[in-house]
Amino acid sequence: MAGPTDTAVDLSRALVAAPIPVGHWLVILPVALCIGLGAILLMLRNRAEWHAAIAIPGLVLLVLIDAALLYKVVSQGAVTMVMGRWLPPFGIAFSVDIFGALMALTAAVVALFASVYSLGEITASGRRYGFFPFLMLLLAGVSGAFLTGDVFNLYVWFEVLLISSFGLLILGSEPEQIDGALKYAVLNLIATTLFLVSVGYLYAVFGTLNMADIAMKARAGDDNAPLTTLAGLFLLAFGMKAAAFPVNFWLPASYHTPRITVSALFAGLLTKVGIYALIRVLVMLLPVERAGLGPLVTVIAITTMLVGVVGALGANDIRRMLGYIVISGIGTILAGVALGNADGLSGAIFYALHSMVLMTALYLLAGQAARLGGSFSLAALGGLYRRSGWFAGLSLVLFFAISGLPPFSGFWPKVVLVKAALAAGVWWLAATILLAGFLTTIVFARVFLLAYWRPAPGGGVAAEPIRWQAALPLLALSLLVIGFGLFPEWLLQLTQAAAAGLEQPSAYLHSVFPTAGGAQ
Repeated sequence: MAGPTDTAVDLSRALVAAPIPVGHWLVILPVALCIGLGAILLMLRNRAEWHAAIAIPGLVLLVLIDAALLYKVVSQGAVTMVMGRWLPPFGIAFSVDIFGALMALTAAVVALFASVYSLGEITASGRRYGFFPFLMLLLAGVSGAFLTGDVFNLYVWFEVLLISSFGLLILGSEPEQIDGALKYAVLNLIATTLFLVSVGYLYAVFGTLNMADIAMKARAGDDNAPLTTLAGLFLLAFGMKAAAFPVNFWLPASYHTPRITVSALFAGLLTKVGIYALIRVLVMLLPVERAGLGPLVTVIAITTMLVGVVGALGANDIRRMLGYIVISGIGTILAGVALGNADGLSGAIFYALHSMVLMTALYLLAGQAARLGGSFSLAALGGLYRRSGWFAGLSLVLFFAISGLPPFSGFWPKVVLVKAALAAGVWWLAATILLAGFLTTIVFARVFLLAYWRPAPGGGVAAEPIRWQAALPLLALSLLVIGFGLFPEWLLQLTQAAAAGLEQPSAYLHSVFPTAGGAQ
């Protein structure tokens, strides 16, 4: 029997009653923009010549939106917006703090310059088969992962970026690409399945998937809950996504196969989404369990650094070598996670931002070196210094930066990490960071001597001129690397604030539950 229709219903207990501030829409605009542009490009699939003219201005707009979002978060604190106005933890939340905003902005900048480089590399056939729609879908997944406040939706955004990465990986349909895509797909699908199992386990323990709600319930304490097992499952799942040892072998087997623009995007973005998720879950949601896993994470960090740089020493193909350098950088970031203190986390975040910019630049540099020298093989390259002096000088800047030498961007996060490791009494971790940096210097000294300094074997090939589509992104990314190194104070302040927000997420929790200490 129906109840009375004139009974007042207090919707404020279930829905957001207050008007949503205009500035809060910045939280979801990056994802909405990327999905919208991707849909438009897909509808214009028969007009592939228009794709770049639509996508690149769209990426400029994405950078501006992410910059405005970072400014809002820095000046006003963490921001949360829920879908359908349902109150958390029932409504799906987009929650962004300084950490997420920094990662989203850097990802947008990296994608913008990679897309400019693609103008000179991706052919009409590649555009017709969907390079730019796949790129926008990839950025939707990356942005969603950085901005979501819900663990299940973190899984969903991983799936979005994974699907789009498959399309980008096989763009060209060459046998080598199909082989690399198969290895990439199998291992990532295993990691994704493990992630989904972990999400189900998390829901069974806490009865919620809202990150802020989980963080409060985990801190409230339940000694009977198997949280260490749960943290271990997430460590394994995200370790596979980030290519940490011993589940890193898929990366050097696949990242050298696609177009160099795609390799640059993958190196700059995909592993960093994995490391972001690992930091967010282990440090903010399960801090006690992360501390318990600290010795294990330390071993993983040390082994990942060394395996990566030793693999790079043995590589002859520049693209394979850079894949191993990506792995070594993940180990450096994990060193900060292993420490778990404010300085360690700040250094890890700084290094992640630096790596996003620098690894993208190094892959684009490798593409241009192959264009000048006719090969990606160190055995076949030579004489690049004589063919383009300014290009060789730019290469040295990036080589110094990846080695952690001053005054470039790689120096400061390593200083912070070494200092934090020594302060914590973990001298062997500090020593490994320094050793990995020294070996990385040897790796790129070898590259410069063989590919740039020595004469080209057999006289080389006719050099193509460096076109503006390659010069512009390389110069811009190199300026960022130099700027981060010469003026690190502002970025250090931001990464320290981001680390503090992960350690003590009261502002993040308050943005989700502003009128209560937690969800009831």
